[in-house]
Formats: sequence, C-alpha cells, structure tokens
Amino acid sequence: MNRVQILTVAEGEGDQRLDRWLKRRFPQLNQGRIEKMCRKGELRLNGGRAKAGARVMAGQVIRIPPLPSGTSGPDHRPPRQADPTEARLLRSRVIYRDDHLLALNKPPGLAVQGGSGQTRHVDALAPALRFERDENPRLVHRLDKDTSGVLLMARTRAVAATLATVFRRREIRKIYWAIVAGVPHPRKGRITYGLIKSPGHDAGGGEGMLCVHPSEVDRTPGARHAHTDYAVLSNLGRRAAWMALTPVTGRTHQLRAHMAGIGHPIIGDGKYGRAGRENPGDGWGMQLGDAIDHGLHLHARSLSLEHPVTKAPLTVTAPLPEHMRHTWATVGWRETDMSGDPFEGPEDV
Repeated sequence: MNRVQILTVAEGEGDQRLDRWLKRRFPQLNQGRIEKMCRKGELRLNGGRAKAGARVMAGQVIRIPPLPSGTSGPDHRPPRQADPTEARLLRSRVIYRDDHLLALNKPPGLAVQGGSGQTRHVDALAPALRFERDENPRLVHRLDKDTSGVLLMARTRAVAATLATVFRRREIRKIYWAIVAGVPHPRKGRITYGLIKSPGHDAGGGEGMLCVHPSEVDRTPGARHAHTDYAVLSNLGRRAAWMALTPVTGRTHQLRAHMAGIGHPIIGDGKYGRAGRENPGDGWGMQLGDAIDHGLHLHARSLSLEHPVTKAPLTVTAPLPEHMRHTWATVGWRETDMSGDPFEGPEDV
C-alpha cells in the first residue's frame, strides 16, 4: 500500500490498543514496524502523535502512512506460527482456564509481543491456545521477556475490554517474587522514585529507565510517577533477600529499575544489575555460590482479581521457573514457606 490512508475506528473495534487494532487490519505489520511509525510521528490518532499502547475508541480517526505490500526486510517478517511441539509446550504452561479467560505460567526468555526482528512470542503463538474457541485469546497486559510467571489472556473481545478497564483502574493485585543483592531496610516499605526513559542505558544500547527523586518528577520532562511496594520474605544474612514486590503503578521495567535505584538490584539482571548504589550486583554469584543460575530472578508469582464475568474472587499462582527453583533449593528456601499477601500486615520500622 503506497499511499496514506485515513481510517475511522468502527463500532465494535474500540477500547483496544492501537497496535492490536493495526495488526488486525494489516496482518503484514509487526510490532517493530508499528513502534517505528510511532517514533517517527507517521502514525496519527485524531491528528496527534500516538504511542503503540494508546487505546483507540469507536469514531476516532487514524492516519496510516504508506505500508509495505510484502513482507521483505527484517521489519516485515510475519510472526511464526507455533509448530506442533511448541503448541504442546505452550498449552502445558496453562495454569488456569475457563470459558472467559486463561492464564499462562510464561517461561523466561519468551517475549509477550514482537519487536524488531522478534517473530517468536506469545501473541504470535496464540492460535495454539484457542482450545475449542474459533478466535485467539487476547493479551491484556505484559511481562518482560526474561520475567516469568502469571500472564492473563482474555478469550473473548468483551472480556478483553473489561479486563483492560480493570488493569487501567489498578483493580488487579499482582505480586512478584525476586532475589535482590543485599537486604533492604526497612524490611517493608514503598519506593516512590519516578522513572524516565534513558536510551542507551545498558551495554547493548537498549532502552532503559532511570530513577528520578520524587521531588523532581513534576519538573523533569518525560519523568512519570511510579510506586512499588516491597517486603523482605527471607534473607541470607546481609548478602541477599527473597522479596515480594507489587507494582502500584505499571511503568516499563518498574520493579527492576526501582530495586536497583534503592541499591538492591535483582539478581541476574544484566540491564540494571550495576545500577545499585549501596549494594551493586557485581559479585552476587560469588556471594551466593557458583551453583546459582545467572538468569533474571524475577517471577510474577500471583495475580488476584474479581472474575470479569462471574464476579467471584480469583487468584492465579504460578510455580517458580526452573532456574529460580534451583536457587531456592541451593539456599534452602521452599515455595511453600510463604503464602498469602505479605503486604497485609503492619509496616516494619
């Protein structure tokens, strides 16, 4: 398509992310191409610049630049469908399913959505999760590629719209488990650093996030307020701590950047592991022993919400991935040692 298109979001197409709307209209587009159009300001929503995650509503007007008619080039490769082995493996990761939604225990290393040159991701493999449905389940939130754990998907468009509202209103309780270098003090609290994008933050030149003091957020262009609650569940002397983390806000890399920002980076975090001030991540493997795997030790342990249809309370819990189970066994911790919500008790001082 070698011309600019002006399209209107139809009834029934609203209340979804712009990138998902585009992919349904133009299957040849992948996430990398969409993000590029947004960065360059080529994609316009009601006349203004738009982000890929912007929510489109019925009646809005979208300007679309000339699009590639084929799939040549790295930005235009179609997502690869799951082969039978991948389909079986992905279905084996389902930890909850009913007529309205399902939840995966996403393994580390599997992206949720595509990026530049990324063709293997949950969104592309979604046909393997149809079961008896005629439509693919829909993503309603994201996890970082190297973060494991509970990933919720809607099985109908109506449920996807409801869950999108629930996430936007922060009516879902998410608890992550992590191991960090050192032991935060106090043992329970809230991190309130703002976050700002910092291109080239990591050694590979990829985008990262930097912490901004709460008092400086409102006068720092591009910075956004971010809050994370944390609690120490157990610790190995002063060397490391088993943490429960819950993101009150939902910023990019929030948990990883916040823990590094207070001087206790998450173990195995190649992007933020050197950003801590008081207890830098250098040498953590030496501190904890060579037997511990060097993968990112961040896991979306549980997700609690009111069921979007039945209205019954629902909590989905994901077992630890293999590399974290190995670490837990090495240091003598057990998953069953901790249950319930660690943030329900009084604040520690």
